[in-house]
Amino acid sequence: MADRGCPLEAVPLPAEVRESLAELELELSEGDITQKGYEKKRAKLLARYIPLLQGADPSLQAENRVPAPTQTTAAVSKQRKPRPPSSRDERFRSDVHTEAVQAALARYKERKVPMPSRRRSALTHSSVDTSTPPDAHSAPPDVTTGLVELSHRERPQLASVRGVARGCSGSVLETAGGVPVSSRVSSKIQQLLNTLKRPKRPPLKEFFVDDLEELLEVQQPDPNQPKPEGSQMVLLKGEPLAVGVPWPPSLLAVLQRWGTTQPKAPCLTALDAAGKAVYTLTYGKLWSRSLKLAYTLLNKLTSKNEPLLKPGDRVALVFPNSDPVMFMVAFYGCLLAELVPVPIEVPLTRKDAGSQQVGFLLGSCGVTLALTTDACQKGLPKAQTGEVATFRGWPPLSWLVIDGKHLTKPPKDWQPQAQDARAGTAYIEYKTSKEGSTVGVTVTHACLLAHCQALTQACGYSEAETLTNVLDFKRDAGLWHGVLTSVLNRMHVVSVPYALMKVNPLSWIQKVCSYKARAALVKSRDMHWSLLAQRGQRDISLSSLRMLIVADGANPWSISSCDAFLNVFQSRGLRPEVICPCAGSPEALTVAIRRPPELGGPPPRRAVLSMNGLSFGVIRVDAEEKLSVLTVQDVGQALPGADVCVVKVEGAPHLCKTDEIGEICVSSSATGTAYYGLLGITKSVFETIPVTAGGAPVSDRPFTRTGLLGFIGPDNLVFVVGKLDGLMVVGIRRHNADDIVATALAVEPMKFVYRGRIAVFSVTVLHDDRIVLVAEQRPDASEEDSFQWMSRVLQAVDSIHQVGVYCLALVPANTLPKAPLGGIHISETKQRFLEGLLHPCNVLMCPHTCVTNLPKPRQKQPEVGPASMIVGNLVAGKRIAQASGRELAHVEDSDQARKFLFLPDVLQWRAHTTPDHPLFLLLNAKGTVTSTATCVQLHKRAERVAAALMEKARLSTGDHVALVYPPGVDLIAAFYGCLYCGCVPVTVRPPHPQNLATTLPTVKMIVEVSKSACVLTTQAIMRLLKSKDAAAAVDVRTWPTILDTADDIPKKKVTSIFRPPSPDVLAYLDFSVSTTGILAGVKMSHAATSALCRSIKLQCELYPSRQIAICLDPYCGLGFALWCLCSVYSGHQSVLVPPLELESNVSLWLSAVSQYKARVTFCSYSVMEMCTKGLGAQTGVLRTKGVNLSCVRTCMVVAEERPRIALTQSFSKLFKDLGLPARAVSTTFGCRVNVAICLQGTAGPDPTTVYVDMRALRHDRVRLVERGSPHSLPLTESGKILPGVKVIIAHTETKGPLGDSHLGEIWVSSPHNATGYYTVYGEEALHADHFSARLSFGDTQTVWARTGYLGFLRRTELTDASGERHDALYVVGSLDETLELRGMRYHPIDIETSVVRAHRSIAECAVFTWTNLLVVVVELDGPEQDALDLVALVTNVVLEEHHLVVGVVVLVDPGVIPINSRGEKQRMHLRDGFLADQLDPIYVAYNM
Repeated sequence: MADRGCPLEAVPLPAEVRESLAELELELSEGDITQKGYEKKRAKLLARYIPLLQGADPSLQAENRVPAPTQTTAAVSKQRKPRPPSSRDERFRSDVHTEAVQAALARYKERKVPMPSRRRSALTHSSVDTSTPPDAHSAPPDVTTGLVELSHRERPQLASVRGVARGCSGSVLETAGGVPVSSRVSSKIQQLLNTLKRPKRPPLKEFFVDDLEELLEVQQPDPNQPKPEGSQMVLLKGEPLAVGVPWPPSLLAVLQRWGTTQPKAPCLTALDAAGKAVYTLTYGKLWSRSLKLAYTLLNKLTSKNEPLLKPGDRVALVFPNSDPVMFMVAFYGCLLAELVPVPIEVPLTRKDAGSQQVGFLLGSCGVTLALTTDACQKGLPKAQTGEVATFRGWPPLSWLVIDGKHLTKPPKDWQPQAQDARAGTAYIEYKTSKEGSTVGVTVTHACLLAHCQALTQACGYSEAETLTNVLDFKRDAGLWHGVLTSVLNRMHVVSVPYALMKVNPLSWIQKVCSYKARAALVKSRDMHWSLLAQRGQRDISLSSLRMLIVADGANPWSISSCDAFLNVFQSRGLRPEVICPCAGSPEALTVAIRRPPELGGPPPRRAVLSMNGLSFGVIRVDAEEKLSVLTVQDVGQALPGADVCVVKVEGAPHLCKTDEIGEICVSSSATGTAYYGLLGITKSVFETIPVTAGGAPVSDRPFTRTGLLGFIGPDNLVFVVGKLDGLMVVGIRRHNADDIVATALAVEPMKFVYRGRIAVFSVTVLHDDRIVLVAEQRPDASEEDSFQWMSRVLQAVDSIHQVGVYCLALVPANTLPKAPLGGIHISETKQRFLEGLLHPCNVLMCPHTCVTNLPKPRQKQPEVGPASMIVGNLVAGKRIAQASGRELAHVEDSDQARKFLFLPDVLQWRAHTTPDHPLFLLLNAKGTVTSTATCVQLHKRAERVAAALMEKARLSTGDHVALVYPPGVDLIAAFYGCLYCGCVPVTVRPPHPQNLATTLPTVKMIVEVSKSACVLTTQAIMRLLKSKDAAAAVDVRTWPTILDTADDIPKKKVTSIFRPPSPDVLAYLDFSVSTTGILAGVKMSHAATSALCRSIKLQCELYPSRQIAICLDPYCGLGFALWCLCSVYSGHQSVLVPPLELESNVSLWLSAVSQYKARVTFCSYSVMEMCTKGLGAQTGVLRTKGVNLSCVRTCMVVAEERPRIALTQSFSKLFKDLGLPARAVSTTFGCRVNVAICLQGTAGPDPTTVYVDMRALRHDRVRLVERGSPHSLPLTESGKILPGVKVIIAHTETKGPLGDSHLGEIWVSSPHNATGYYTVYGEEALHADHFSARLSFGDTQTVWARTGYLGFLRRTELTDASGERHDALYVVGSLDETLELRGMRYHPIDIETSVVRAHRSIAECAVFTWTNLLVVVVELDGPEQDALDLVALVTNVVLEEHHLVVGVVVLVDPGVIPINSRGEKQRMHLRDGFLADQLDPIYVAYNM
């Protein structure tokens, strides 16, 4: 392009200068030279010819690198004679596109896009400025160190209490979670927020209703969008097929004629990878070997004495691209035998790209035989038997090697049947669709002959001409010209294999030169490659060429290859008119081809079309906006004998207007006739009847749709602007994949990615196409360079095409699936993207900018008052949602209840009446009993503890005592010892010796916050609390008195046991950390404690003769009550299994249940998960060890969350083999204010499951739906409400009562409610009314406790023990955990469930919000190179199922998401850890 910068029309440049300029262009396009260096050298070259670059815009000279787009018929130059290349019109320069992209990028100020962060290697210590060390006090530690965390290599314990330890000075600016904001992560997020604040595209007006629920925006046509204004097009008729020329009756007749009359004439020369001619097939050899093969196929192959093949059968041809000779013999041999050849690619591995679909095609064609060569057969993958392996999805095939020695010579008198062109199928050409499915296009003998005749006439082929063919000879133009039409004209084809082109891209030009070829058949890629290799090659000449057929001339980037090629090789004898782009498709075969002037072709034309117009399907010249244009060249005229028209892409095939883009349709005797075996789509593609606007058919002959988009220009020239397969409809605008590739190619010289290795396709997310661009990254490109390139591509595409790229991914070099002859297998790439198998090394997602059809954020309506709510429910016939467990008989009436009002009294009474009755058995990991306690043993140990507290620790009544024990009988004895002397016990989980730094501060904090005057513990823990390591984590000098109960306890008993003056005296404090990280202690009075035990006893039918197995942590909530309180109250024996022991022996709990024949057992979700994962494959082994679970009546999961149905169901199914009854597993529900609201118990109806609409839940509504309906979410009731417990559902804001099946907060009233908070550490103000709430309307007298959980009550058809209809309570989730996004309320677990389903390598997931961005943390259970696959999958699934845009995707190792002892995720600590940059993530992707 010598005309860059200013028109050089006045100055004809010498050939060598033109050549040097072209080389410079290339160096710049390949990135071998900088823009500055290019300009300097160029100015130097031109200095002699142009004294001054007159009046050229300096900005253009500097910024001139970008492709050119579109213009219509009007823009096509009016001159008739082809211009000399040096004076080409500025507008048609094919590098305008590069200029456009650079100018577009210049308009964007360097917007800072946050770079994704990747894990720094463990070896490089990050510098101070890149990573802020977490503030020492930023996040105090975990009280809920759970089961799983204790194998500390797996789950690092994140600090678990939020807020700053009292007394720390807050010198660093902190978040609500007490996290220093100066961390790297927060600044990235801030950068992302700044980027997202840019104005979006104009908001859209209308909506369509999606399943009657959320309104998705649907894009309305823009009133100002361009509309076609031309008149209706007229049918374009190609010139008639020459009359009077004696065309032969069939191609086989021609072959016989040449084979017998010109046997020595060369037909085909094959080259090896070094470029040497290895074999020349003559027409005589082709005829005799084809005959031999036909005879062998028909007569020598039998199965069960029947011929294996009959005429019309399909046969697969499997030949490598390097063996055209054998392929040609096989093809003509099949035609002679009246068999139908189906040429396919050689399957190199069992999992080739698209190989499964090819197998489907072979199966549907009924192929049983494959022909191949000896060498190829040896290279195919083999099964163990030595036979060729069966490929995935392929039918069983017999393989026939057709090398000469395997064929039989036919007898002299044997003649093949077929000698005339008829309607039967001649061959089947495969075609892969946009979705990746493979279909076979059938071509009849008549069409085959007609196509060869039309090509002969269009290209002016004459006898004995030489053609150099670089294309694949098995299909498409390579087959049509190089195997079929060549035989019709007795031409000599020189076939250049792909392997040779890779080694020597100039080889085809050298062959043209040495064979004096008159025609050559190439793709624009071959021209581009030869440009790179031509430097220093002086002795080549292309003067013999009269036609250089460019098979992909319809591609938007082919024009720049043609121009650059002409520029360089014009000095080597290439005439401009020789370049002949053509367009074809598997269905219509050749559609159009440009002809040289001597064959009567009009001069070539170009069109510069507005990209904006094209996206609306309209042809416009863009005068103002020079940047977003597409330059296309014509692909010549229609073939002789063909009629061409352009029809609308959507709807009925109406003719387009003259300035409208549509699908080109062809009617001729030379097109394909059907998709093999697919009648339905055959009709719509091969038998289209185009109609005028009035509905009249334009012709009585059917038309074939070509799959090409374009229009008819002046001189009846055909212009193609894209393919239907590459069409992406985003909103209401159409974009072509090839155009977007061209724009990406124009960004920067190709320093960071490979030029030919870019794939663009669309995926459907949220009812619209989203554009995905995948490129192969050069190995030497740094991450920052690549990221820079990606953000520039986004800006260029946005500016030039006015469309957002949804996802941009870079993959390592040579990892994209290849099409057989180079290029990228697009459908396979798309498939890998959707399945998460692409393994990119860089990803940039832009859902915020691309997804413009999200539903409108919900506007909060003014609340309906509580009174109106009640009236509304009454009118609707709905009852108020309240329910209660069985009535407790009044305490005064029952002698036992009065006696059992204080637990210390109960223990003394049991020690007196049944001293030797065993209460507790503690098991270790081996399943052996390590300690036991009978009633009297426990009583005596408690007395000794009480004596020690009073004498050694000098405590007085009402003092608080921290019990820091591992799970065991010591803990229980210490608890009752405290009660015996009137002290208030506080159970604390001991610190973890391997992780003191995060677990010890929590222990210290509970001891301080609970104002404990003494710590009771074991000797080992006492040493740990005072150790050097402990001193590094906390101030060990401020511990209160620490007593070791093994050594410090005197042998004497307490003088008198304390008896509380009233049941309302405080019995113990229950400290726990919520999942939102708030540490709180609740007060339990003696009355509440005994009422709790009584309710559980009645519900679970616990008597002294019963044994129950408990696998829970004994530190808070119901776990503590079951472990320490219930056995003493009810007298049953508890088998205690510390969950920690399951880490070394997973089957411990189930073996204990079986061994002690426990009717009732309790566990946590984490225990159930360990059993499901760890024992899944071992049920057989357990059965042989005698584990039998048929004794279990109820197995209850203790939880404070929505029941995990999937886990409980898989547990039930898994252990059904061990006799676990199907109905046994159930869940419980309790929370801080009341640790046991629901327990399934042993009597009463089974738990019911309902399905609710997840979208209605977001609006705080319950809509019951059928199982399996879209968006349905199963909820199961959380067990039966305990005796004495009343539950009501209240509105979260108005506090009015709600009706049946309405979602609201669960309020509870019962004698065992906790009496209040002792302390809330974190957010005191929020919890003021938790224990003393009253309804705002209706029953305003009852005092309720607010649970902080959302749920609903529903009256079922079942009856309970009293004969009343049963009310089921469904827990939906914690109110504190919910995410308020887009005006709706989301439960994190719902989003997390969707994410975990998105890919098999996602082990766990947690979500939280930060500054209104949704952050998704994903644990990757797989190799790190799979990590980036998950970014797009996670973003897609959350958009599709929840209509939310993910802001940040964080990929971490398994075990990073902190989980407490109940198996609940600690999302707030995770958030604090992420913001303090403590997670060591594998990758953090910031979605734009």
